[in-house]
Amino acid sequence: MPPKIDPNEEKIVFIRAVGGEVGAASTLAPKIGPLGLNPKKTGEDIAKATMGWKGLRVTVKLVVKNRQAEVFVVPSVPSMIIQALNEPPRDRKKVKNIKHSGSITMDQVIKIARTVRDRSLACTLKGTVKEILGSCVSVGCSVDGQSPKDLFPRIDDGTIAVPDA
Repeated sequence: MPPKIDPNEEKIVFIRAVGGEVGAASTLAPKIGPLGLNPKKTGEDIAKATMGWKGLRVTVKLVVKNRQAEVFVVPSVPSMIIQALNEPPRDRKKVKNIKHSGSITMDQVIKIARTVRDRSLACTLKGTVKEILGSCVSVGCSVDGQSPKDLFPRIDDGTIAVPDA
């Protein structure tokens, strides 16, 4: 006979979901079914928690305790950059290969860097800002109307001031 389940034990499950949409219960079931959760209800909870990220793929952290799931959104850097661009939500099924040609400010880059600072591999905030600028290059947006690649040497020589904390 298997051992009793501890009701105070917390299990953590990470799931990639599209913001604001109810995911298919069949894809959630193998991950959360063994924990005693209802996939349909959990999918609705995820959709409710990710309404601010409509149309973007975000990582969702489920903390399961006593067969109850708490939903936390753990957004990736590219999804935060796309949200900072203030683009209208798109239908993923109809619109493919979208170009993010907008521009964000350096203050928004620093704000994103502070948000992801604990997950960053850089030693300083300056290094985290450079990571965010690298993500801006891959997303295809500009920073203050300039290419993010042009800002790397200006951050290194101190022309662009990045706060310490």
